Amino acid sequence: MNSSIWLFGYGSLIWRPDFDYISSRVAWVSGWSRRFWQGSHDHRGVPQAPGRVVTLFPSEAERCGGMAFEIDQKVAVEIFTQLDYREKNGYERQQAALFFTQSESVEGVFYYAAENNPAFLGPASDEAIASQIKQSHGPSGSNEEYLRKLADALRQNHIVDEHVFAIERALDNETDR
Repeated sequence: MNSSIWLFGYGSLIWRPDFDYISSRVAWVSGWSRRFWQGSHDHRGVPQAPGRVVTLFPSEAERCGGMAFEIDQKVAVEIFTQLDYREKNGYERQQAALFFTQSESVEGVFYYAAENNPAFLGPASDEAIASQIKQSHGPSGSNEEYLRKLADALRQNHIVDEHVFAIERALDNETDR
């Protein structure tokens, strides 16, 4: 019997896990890409002006880098209860292999918001997403802070995500105007 569970974070969990864990490692999931396609009316926006946060989108040829957190089985129910509330805006749990290297992986869990959830906003141009992010603010802070902290955390962990970085550049261009 496993004494721990692995949880994969690819958004705010990277820089703000907000739970106790045994260890953390850079990891990735194959067949998924990170996209700013999920609306946030509960954390980084409000119902009448939702922000945009990341979700994973099935993409066979891609992989998404993030952080894997090893959680003690004894506190897993408490942690997942907390995360189910934090990720309540359309997210559900999914199981997948979490890769640490090409040959080292573990089974783990991540949260993602499928495109059939009510808060899903879907694709838009980098400029449109950046503009929405610039204007959005919610109970957890500004949407711009979310984007910038995510981009910084990815760089600190040597994870390249062109989608995130392109939106960051579009936001910088909008700010320079």
